[in-house]
Amino acid sequence: QGQFVQHQYGEDDTLLLQSTGRFAVLRPGYFSWQIATPDDQLIVADTQFIWHHDRDLQTVTRRPTPTGPEATPLQILGGDADSLGDSFAVEKNASGVFTLTPKVEGAGFRSLRLTLEEGLLSRMEVRDNLDQRIVVEFRDVDSASPLQPADFAFTPPEGADLFYHDQ
Repeated sequence: QGQFVQHQYGEDDTLLLQSTGRFAVLRPGYFSWQIATPDDQLIVADTQFIWHHDRDLQTVTRRPTPTGPEATPLQILGGDADSLGDSFAVEKNASGVFTLTPKVEGAGFRSLRLTLEEGLLSRMEVRDNLDQRIVVEFRDVDSASPLQPADFAFTPPEGADLFYHDQ
């Protein structure tokens, strides 16, 4: 768990958006992504659902948790490392950089690059299917504090508009 700074670049490598926030990951299958700026949003995943709460718009969206090549980059961070090779070609270079490329068509991104420094995640770079690039820098990463599945429980707040895409 820790903090992040995220930069989203267009296909011409122009900065489109910068956001900051906090994250937490528990393997296998759990993550929390709290965007503080520029918008107030929370994305929480467990083994069944991904919840997206836009606090500014007071909306909550729930989707089934995708698996395999349809998994989001955040799910891959919190996923089962042993099964990554089933859906992705994984390449590691000597400096602790792992590049994942989907083995099949229809994946949500073209490539995912994860950088580890001293065994801790420091950077993630995603190249999406529209040739946009997202770069996330992880800061103040704490791998020692324990997390539990209950830390990723989400209950929609009263009064929020709910959109369930699994019913």
